[in-house]
Amino acid sequence: MAKKLKILIFPDPRLRKVAENVTKFDKCLENLAHDMLETMYDANGIGLAATQVDQHIRLVVMDLSEERNEPRIFVNPMYEVIKGHNMFEFEEGCLSIPGFNEVIARPDKIKLIWQNLKGETLHDTPEGMLTVCIQHEIDHLDGKLMVDYVSALKRDRIKSKLLKEFKRF
Repeated sequence: MAKKLKILIFPDPRLRKVAENVTKFDKCLENLAHDMLETMYDANGIGLAATQVDQHIRLVVMDLSEERNEPRIFVNPMYEVIKGHNMFEFEEGCLSIPGFNEVIARPDKIKLIWQNLKGETLHDTPEGMLTVCIQHEIDHLDGKLMVDYVSALKRDRIKSKLLKEFKRF
């Protein structure tokens, strides 16, 4: 049975930790992925990186379906931008930065490489919203957040608001 995990909230410094590659493809990894999906669904999110639940491994879950019944699990995901790409602007939100949305420009064409829970390597060239979500979640694995795309002034305002709201640190 999957359990709900605690999502770290900005400016928690653990969100800046760079995740390590997964080397063990076992039941523990599978359980963590299912717990992350449960947590993501409970928080009404569409993607969640292991870093956001204080697990610093390269694991991402997401589900972009309206019915919330098409879970995707990416282990050790990485991407490269395809030549001739355009920048795609999309208003993004983040479970670790509640109440904050920002239009962010990202490449619209990427080549994605990842492993599944069995350790098999897969490839894809995602499009649209999936491309945006993949890049957003991989940013988390690399210790980067949405607030890194805005001005320092705006970032400080968001930080102050969340510190007051969640009374952390």
